[in-house]
Amino acid sequence: MPYKFNEKLRYTIMKATVTVPTHLSEITLRQYQEFLSAQDKIKNTHILQCKMIEIFCYVTPADALAIKATDADRIVEKLTKVLNQKPKLVSSFKLGKIEFGFHPDIEDMTLGEYIDLDTHIGEWETIQAAMNVLYRPIKIRKAGKYKINDYNPDSKEAMLQMPLDAVISSVFFLLNLGLDLSVAMSHYLQEQEEKPQVQEQDLHNVGDGIKVFTDSLTEILQSLKISQN
Repeated sequence: MPYKFNEKLRYTIMKATVTVPTHLSEITLRQYQEFLSAQDKIKNTHILQCKMIEIFCYVTPADALAIKATDADRIVEKLTKVLNQKPKLVSSFKLGKIEFGFHPDIEDMTLGEYIDLDTHIGEWETIQAAMNVLYRPIKIRKAGKYKINDYNPDSKEAMLQMPLDAVISSVFFLLNLGLDLSVAMSHYLQEQEEKPQVQEQDLHNVGDGIKVFTDSLTEILQSLKISQN
């Protein structure tokens, strides 16, 4: 056989080894944005399935196409379970040698910080700008606490490499605080609900990762009595 599946979620294709992520922390915000963009543009179920493997498993289009259809289904199933994860708040993470920490005092944000957070938190295409408000390089750690750098709106592109669990968990955290994050979030949720459902089971599952996320946000918004109109 040219490739095989094992308990470490790795496929060996020809001479290349493909690793399937097992946690949202192994997926970057940039990858997730790329997949959402592909999902909007690609209508063919199997081509989208191939694109999903290509994006999240770091393989070339040729290698993705070389995987047996049955094995591709298994990989998509694993990826779907990862996208369905609901992580707890990620307080810090590293990008290279730099450690980023979640804003330790959300209620003390500046007007500029709040505007950027409120404007971009509900827009997946630009959510890195909101993440740039919430997560900053840690400059001092002392007695279990830390201080973060002052806000720099020009550093938002670096957040495209942040782990997806930090992105999703921070959104849930803010919603659980009962903050009104923006009408943009409500519009995004409504748009997702109005999209037609994929008929084939494999890519219906692929979309579950995104739909579970938006459904959960809708429920939280309703429980907090935050208007969606």
